[in-house]
Amino acid sequence: MPPQLRQIPVRWALPAALGLLILTSDQLSKAWVVSRLGPEPFLRVIPLGPSWLKLVYAQNTGVAFGLFQSVPQIFTITSILITAGTAYAYVFHLPNRATWVQVAMGLILGGALGNIVDRLRLGSVVDFICVGWWPVFNLADSAISVGVTAMAAYLIFIGDDLPATPRPAPRDDRLLNDLLNRDLE
Repeated sequence: MPPQLRQIPVRWALPAALGLLILTSDQLSKAWVVSRLGPEPFLRVIPLGPSWLKLVYAQNTGVAFGLFQSVPQIFTITSILITAGTAYAYVFHLPNRATWVQVAMGLILGGALGNIVDRLRLGSVVDFICVGWWPVFNLADSAISVGVTAMAAYLIFIGDDLPATPRPAPRDDRLLNDLLNRDLE
């Protein structure tokens, strides 16, 4: 078994725990918002201090910032594929021994799963945080944004400073080269 696969349980403990916390918080907050501000989008508002900060129930069938609202099924499938690809990259290509990367992955996957659950269950994503002119978003969106930013910051500024996974020694092809370079008589 490759070393990456033997380490999967250890390297998934923190991301799984954080992802589950994000997923649970996201789904509970969305259920609360729908019960308090739904069922019609943008009907009720809860101000949160300054005039630019409020809670409002919105449904998003598209992607970020409400783009591409007319094809929600495509984004459900796309979200699932991107999440699976992210998990694959975490196991085989990212420095998953670093706690920072594990936290970032937990945020990304927890947020992605929170929005996927909405898409599968409701056909749209529940958004509710309204900050000024910025499009309405939710806890899952925030977790994804923070996770991607943390991952990018780690990869750009820190990199993989942990010891590399041991790789097999390079082959010595001198004998093969000698045989290929001989003149055949």
